[in-house]
Amino acid sequence: MPHTWDPDRYLTYADERGRPFVELVARVGAASPATVVDLGCGPGNLTTLLRERWPDADIRGLDSSPEMVEKAQAADPSIAFEVADLRTWAAEGQPVDVLVSNATLQWVPGHLDLLPALVSRVSPGGWIAFQVPGNFDEPSHTIRRDLAAEEPYAAHTREVAVPSSHDPAAYLEALTSLGCTVDAWETTYLHVLTGPDPVFTWVSGTGARPTLQALPGDLRPTFEDEFRRRLRAAYPERDGRVVLPFRRVFAVGHRS
Repeated sequence: MPHTWDPDRYLTYADERGRPFVELVARVGAASPATVVDLGCGPGNLTTLLRERWPDADIRGLDSSPEMVEKAQAADPSIAFEVADLRTWAAEGQPVDVLVSNATLQWVPGHLDLLPALVSRVSPGGWIAFQVPGNFDEPSHTIRRDLAAEEPYAAHTREVAVPSSHDPAAYLEALTSLGCTVDAWETTYLHVLTGPDPVFTWVSGTGARPTLQALPGDLRPTFEDEFRRRLRAAYPERDGRVVLPFRRVFAVGHRS
């Protein structure tokens, strides 16, 4: 079943989620681009940072979620936000000077095959920059996957969307083959979280949300209770804090 996004839940850890975006954009060397596009802009809180970086640019934010775009439209009136599928966007339209995508491509199956179309939308001399999570072998994801495969949940979760990504070397090779000079790297953040079941709060706003929404009302509470229990065991609280390691993969390409 199609899933929807909750901007307010997503923004619960806005500072922690925003740090990779800041570090990604810092490696983009564009001085005064005319056009900048944020693919997968979410609630727009990070897209507004592009206005601070490039105040004279024509900046646009695109997201497939109407809920996210509605939230984003209130973030900065100077930015045009719209509901759009990045795969359709990649196939048509005029080139842009800077193309940014933060924590979005992992939701596009086979997104390595989409990179040629995305690079083709970048002007000669322009930049493409994206970041994707690289933590899908961590308990925060494997616990959800294993629990969702158990009965009675499996019948409802078999077809849900699940994110995936590649190592930095794969993105470096793909972008280099497309004529880009590439900077690719990875960083593991140690997010210090507080509050009740903070790891569940984090994942229920992102990677686990499609699974949770796929469950009927009579099964979801039981699933969530067990999910919380297993997450607490995997990420124990110490002195009121829980540490969530989070690996992220970055790639910045400069099109010659």
